[in-house]
Amino acid sequence: MASHFWSNTTVLTGRTMRHVTRSLDTIITTAITPIAMMLLFVYVFGGAIDTGTVTYVNYMLPGILLITIASGIAYTAFRLFSDMQGGIFARFQSMPIARSGLLWAHVLTSLVANAISLVVVVGVALVMGFRSGAGVLAWLAVAGILLLFTLALTWIAVIPGLTAKSVDGASAFSYPLIFLPFISSAFVPTETMPGPVRAFAENQPVTSIVNAVRNLFTEQPVGTDLWVALAWCVGILVVAYAFANLTYRRRTS
Repeated sequence: MASHFWSNTTVLTGRTMRHVTRSLDTIITTAITPIAMMLLFVYVFGGAIDTGTVTYVNYMLPGILLITIASGIAYTAFRLFSDMQGGIFARFQSMPIARSGLLWAHVLTSLVANAISLVVVVGVALVMGFRSGAGVLAWLAVAGILLLFTLALTWIAVIPGLTAKSVDGASAFSYPLIFLPFISSAFVPTETMPGPVRAFAENQPVTSIVNAVRNLFTEQPVGTDLWVALAWCVGILVVAYAFANLTYRRRTS
């Protein structure tokens, strides 16, 4: 029953959110790495990179936001792994609650925790000089893209969270996702890259997402980047959701 599922999920989300609020260092840690990268690139490398009329902090912020999300979902996998190893899933299976409620609680907690980290990073960027004349609709569009991207990566995180044999294994999957923005348009224009690297950069999901967010922030036409970004996010979400639920049923059956 839908009402049963939502009431169970709400209670279980409160449980996982309490774990986050009791260890705010996880959110702080999630934000520290992207902030450190932002400081390094803006104040050390930024002067050597030509981004035209766009200030470098404005240029690279979209990529930093994606790195923030990739850093944050590692903790989602860690929390799931901890619950699996602690027997929480098995214990809740013996209770009259929706089987998927605990899984969705971790997913919703990931969305909230990552949203907080993103707000912190944007706040630091504003202090560093980030400015945008984008209107409310553009900001809502950016928020929607980032939410969809977070949701897609969170369902990817569910898989190692359920199947990993160690804590390191649960979070290691996030490392390639954190470094993927470096081979994209996040920090330098793809035109400056050698041929094979440029071909990869221009045809991987991060570049279209970064370009769409950047154009929304700078009030430029988003062109096809927005639709390509949405297609990537939805495609990743659908595939990850299917595999995550299949893995969950196998582990809890």
